[in-house]
Amino acid sequence: MWRAVLVALVILVLPACDKDRISESYWRERGAQAVLPLKKNLKRALTKAMEEGPVEAVTACHAVAPAVTKGASSQVAKVGRTSHKLRNPSNAPKLWMQPLLQEYLSMPDQMEPKVVALDDDTVGYVEPIYLQPMCVHCHGTAIAPDVQARIDELYPADEATGFEPGRFRGVFWAELSRN
Repeated sequence: MWRAVLVALVILVLPACDKDRISESYWRERGAQAVLPLKKNLKRALTKAMEEGPVEAVTACHAVAPAVTKGASSQVAKVGRTSHKLRNPSNAPKLWMQPLLQEYLSMPDQMEPKVVALDDDTVGYVEPIYLQPMCVHCHGTAIAPDVQARIDELYPADEATGFEPGRFRGVFWAELSRN
């Protein structure tokens, strides 16, 4: 009797596990595609601004990043970026993102993108951001005085410094419509 029940459970549970794995893979791919325009356009804008120097890059980030983020969102995917150490308070993590940020911070060896069901209509996606070498001028451990002055002027509550290249900086995120 127990053996028949166990076999029935295995038959019912294993397909569900496969379905979850396939679904997670599907949503990771959709999430990665949704944040790609934000990543590319933000990098392009900041790289161009860095040609004029780090002070100009801070100014450009302040002026351009919100528009780039808004332009990367659509009716089926809202995208953005957030961190545990914010520069712009409007990038504060939503409630669903906070445990994922903490998970990345507490388990740095498990930095793969993650998906979570937010409700019946929406899936959340997060993808780690690592500090790139060009970003140390504005987010690193040794900020030049003129750059720091510009950061203080544009972002008086800045917390987004003290990072080293290659270290976890935050996440790109997407809220994806299931419809």
